Formats: sequence, C-alpha cells, structure tokens
Amino acid sequence: MVEDAASVQAMHKGFFGLPYLGKGDRVLLEPEEAMYFMDVRNASCEKEGEKISFNQLVAALKKPKLLARYYCFKDWRDRGLVARPATEATTDYGRSPVVKYPSKKFVAPKVGAKGIFFEDDLLSVMDDEEIGRSLYEDCWLGQYGTYKARKHGRYLKLDVYETLFLMKHSGYETDASKAAIVRAAKARRSDFKSLYDVYEDFRLRGFVVKTGFKFGTHFRLYFPGASPTKEDAEWMHSRHVIHIFPRHAKMIISEWARAIRVAHGVKKTFILAIPGRKRKGKGDLDYLLFHRKHGVPRNPKEHEPRFAMLALSEEEEIGGEELSRSIEKATKLGLDLLLAICDRETSVTYYRVKRIDLPESRFEYYEIEWFQP
Repeated sequence: MVEDAASVQAMHKGFFGLPYLGKGDRVLLEPEEAMYFMDVRNASCEKEGEKISFNQLVAALKKPKLLARYYCFKDWRDRGLVARPATEATTDYGRSPVVKYPSKKFVAPKVGAKGIFFEDDLLSVMDDEEIGRSLYEDCWLGQYGTYKARKHGRYLKLDVYETLFLMKHSGYETDASKAAIVRAAKARRSDFKSLYDVYEDFRLRGFVVKTGFKFGTHFRLYFPGASPTKEDAEWMHSRHVIHIFPRHAKMIISEWARAIRVAHGVKKTFILAIPGRKRKGKGDLDYLLFHRKHGVPRNPKEHEPRFAMLALSEEEEIGGEELSRSIEKATKLGLDLLLAICDRETSVTYYRVKRIDLPESRFEYYEIEWFQP
C-alpha cells in the first residue's frame, strides 16, 4: 500500500498499482511492483511500523517463480513500457497471429522393391536403382547417390522415418518388420513415436521432411513442391526447422532456447511441434504487456495490451502440456504470446509465438522467433 501523496500521483501517472478500494488517495501494489520500487526507486517498505528489507519482503510473499516473474517485469518496465497482471484481462483483444502453411495432399507411390534394414544405423538401403532414383527425384524420399551429388554413387538410403513411412503407405518391404524397426528406434530414443507422428503429419500434407542434425533440431522442413534435382539451379536450402516437444515431456528451458538461437543464427524459422492428446487444464500467463505505436509507449488508459507474457527462468523445467495451455490461453485472449526467459545474470530474452494453421492436422505447431521489444 502506498499512501504518500506525491508517490501516489507518480504511480497513477506511470500506471503502477490499483487505486485502493474506497480510498482514491492510496495505491495497492502488486508484489513485483513493490519489489521494483525497492530495487530501483529507493523505496522503503514497512510492516506494522517497522522497516523490512527486500529479502524479508520476498520471503513473506512465498509466491512461486517470484524472481523470474520479477526480473521479467523489471526488464519490461526498465524499457519504459507498461506491464499489468494477466488477471486483469477482460476481453478478446483480437490479435493472436496465425501463419497459414500451404498444404498439398501427398499420394504415396507404390514401391515394388525390397530393402535391407541396418538396426545399428537406423537406416535401410534399397538397391533397385530405378525405383530408388524415382523416389528421390520425384518425392525427395531418402538420399540417392551422395548428398548434393546424386550422380556420385548409387542406391537409395532411407532413414528410419522414411523407411517406416514407405512401409506403411507404399508397400515397401525390408528384411525387418515394421514392429521390429519401431522397437529398435524406441530403444535408441524413447520419444521416437512423437517424432515419427510429426514426420508423417507433414509428409502426408506434401511437405519434405529431412534430418535437422546440422541445425541442432529434429527435422528441417521444405514446403510442397521442393525438389533436390532442379537442373541449372543451386541446391535448395531449407528455411524452416522443427523441434518436437511432446505434451508428456519436460525440458529445461535453456535447451530449446538454444535450439531457437541456432535456427535464427542460420536464418531459419523455428517451428515447435507439440504432438499428443490434449488434456483439460488451465494455462499460466503472468502479464499483459503494452508496447509502442510509432515509437510512442502505449498505456492501459488509452490502449489495449499487445502481448501476454509467460515469465520463465533459464534453469526451469517446463512441460509440453504446460506450454501448450499457456499458448492456448493467450490465443483465447486474442494476444500474441511472449516467452520471457530470465537467465542466471537476470538478463531477459524474449521469444514471440505464432500459431501455424496446418489444415486437418491433429497436432499443434508454432513459429517461435526472437523478439526485441
């Protein structure tokens, strides 16, 4: 509670706190706001007439993720921008961006050839040169010859995702059964089913999906119509990478933040895929954020919020289900979601989330891009 007249006036002007019910000469502050004034505005705090320290205030609050929330709030405020509690949201603000991806139904060709599956390598080889070359040139499935030099070498090499896809949809056979291949893949990585489901989902909609190993992600993605064999043209480079984050999984924030950074460093759009069945539950949001228009800061009195913020810390674990619910909650509010990540030096990095509209897909996909407020 703030009672000093000059301070109350300054807080109203800066859009801090709420007028105390029934007493317009007082302001009630959120915990992070009280911490902010003690930290950077030389304010003091009293409890029952005795001064208490910053740490005593923080200890008394006993709120989860309080420091991450506070330093993300502080960073936004230090930029001269207004942040209000997400609980103040009252309507659909009509902003939540959607990116539409071109979808083209893929008709899987029939494959009348048999391959050998190499369990240790999770690869199969098809030595029928004619069929192998056709699958590569017409559908960009597997790697015929040598990478970027298809005329150097023969035979088609198929990774485990391509192998299973062709076995399931094209009648391709190997010396191993589908069940045996799935067991071998799951023994190598427990999230294999989630990765394959996303691979198949994009492939059936005409996209080309290849390994993302060079970019620190699960897959790289090409839009329908992409080809590895256009004559008199440079090698076609991917512009998108995919990272799979199953609903049941948990991940240290720093891990996928690092993958986003790598993608942006090589000028690729980072796609976060969240496969799995939705479960009922509420998503967390921390703040409504007011931004700028033509360089001028916006405020709650005259404008609507531009973003919703979810504050996270570098060392925090987050689940796919938890993140999905927060994104969904921001979407229902009609706001762009900003993921604000506070690192160990209390520096804050922002990532903007955009939902991808992929027709008839049962999964959720989001573009995540680095954002500078």
